[in-house]
Amino acid sequence: QVQLVESGGGLVQPGGSLRLSCAASGRIFGIYSMGWYRQAPGKQRELVATISTSGNANYVDSVESRFTISRDNAKNTVYLQMNSLKPEDTAVYYCYAKIQPILAPVASDYWGQGTQVSVSS
Repeated sequence: QVQLVESGGGLVQPGGSLRLSCAASGRIFGIYSMGWYRQAPGKQRELVATISTSGNANYVDSVESRFTISRDNAKNTVYLQMNSLKPEDTAVYYCYAKIQPILAPVASDYWGQGTQVSVSS
């Protein structure tokens, strides 16, 4: 079975930093796009950042210049470096990856379990 395991969430003061990690494991043939979503209480899940296999990254406007997405293809891992955090960044963060398991004909979407990020003084 393919799974994504996240780590790195927590409580931080405004202006602080956190780094989220998400590692894919299992019988994997290929990993394509990867990314991070977040969901704040009472709000819909929103896309935060995505990164292609070649490293091209895209961000939602609200995190541009503060967050950096990266990936280590050798470790099947995607990261989200979050700097200058604001209270409005408080949410559960979910990693996402389009993965083709071994022997599967096509790739499918996989999700991590979510990690809480809280920004508060």
